[in-house]
Amino acid sequence: MNEPSLTGRLIAWLADLVRGFGLPEPLVQIVGWIAGCLAVVIAILTTVIFLIYVERKISAWIQVRIGPNRVGPYGLLQTVMDALKLMLKEDIMPAASDKGLFVAAPLLVFATAVVTLCVIPWDSDASGGELSIGLLFISSVASLTVIGIMMAGWASNNKWSLLGGLRSAAQMVSYEIPQALALISVVVWTGTLSLREIGIGQSGWVYEWNLFKYWLWIPALVYFIASIAEVNRTPFDLPEAESELVSGFNTEYTGMKFACFFVGEFASMFLVSLVFSALFLGAWHTGVPALDKIVPGPIVMYTKAWLIVLVMMWIRWTLPRLRVDQLMGFAWKLLIPAGLVSIVVVGVVISVGLTY
Repeated sequence: MNEPSLTGRLIAWLADLVRGFGLPEPLVQIVGWIAGCLAVVIAILTTVIFLIYVERKISAWIQVRIGPNRVGPYGLLQTVMDALKLMLKEDIMPAASDKGLFVAAPLLVFATAVVTLCVIPWDSDASGGELSIGLLFISSVASLTVIGIMMAGWASNNKWSLLGGLRSAAQMVSYEIPQALALISVVVWTGTLSLREIGIGQSGWVYEWNLFKYWLWIPALVYFIASIAEVNRTPFDLPEAESELVSGFNTEYTGMKFACFFVGEFASMFLVSLVFSALFLGAWHTGVPALDKIVPGPIVMYTKAWLIVLVMMWIRWTLPRLRVDQLMGFAWKLLIPAGLVSIVVVGVVISVGLTY
């Protein structure tokens, strides 16, 4: 039997602590699940604050500027002040808007990002809510984001917002197909929909990671590109193109409603980075067996996700925005065929017995 990880021992200690209050076992499990989800949510919200600061600094560096440098040392508290400003801003709602949908849209976008993050396995023994169909759950819930964006565009009663919502629907539906094809390739290879099982299968040295197994680098590349489009990041940020649609689907939003969209975008970006790490980069494994016994799995996952997010930021501030026809053509003419080819190749490799 494998020895529990550092995270597993910490969870066991906390469970014993809760049992000490005389709670029944089912209630102990419920408390543990809630505590795990709360820890993930707090960690992600804190991460988003730093992600925004880091992106502003990276954009300033690439554009030969200084960036935030007034509030706090090196401008570290600038994002906190921006959040306070949004909390204090007047909550304006257009007179002709659909009030119910207008309020529900940002909440739906924010909630989908948070709910999906709660099922990410941070270690072999740590997950807010481990599911045997984790990949299917994440893909299904994350796809609800487009409904929230469409609701925002329609409810705003603004033609620019509606156009942004329609663009987002077309873009996300198109890029969900290659993203799903990339996931199918991994599922065919590993034989499971559980992110935890996929992560366990990549234990050992770095060459055991799925990224370095035969042709799985193709679905890795397809998934990464499609994920950038899924979270509306440049060069795929057509739904909120300022030069064409003012600010797209969130034109009429202000205050905390706008903050929900903004935080949801960065949380989704961190989510796809975590999923990419779990699928292709060894999940919570360092790639060196000796280090796996020393470095806690959540720290490894967190670090890998940060590195992937930094690459996304680098791409955003380097490449220009695509045209709408280029955006759609890239998905249907290149990414989808590449995803189909990867499924065929993986199937052939498995059928001939090359399962290393």
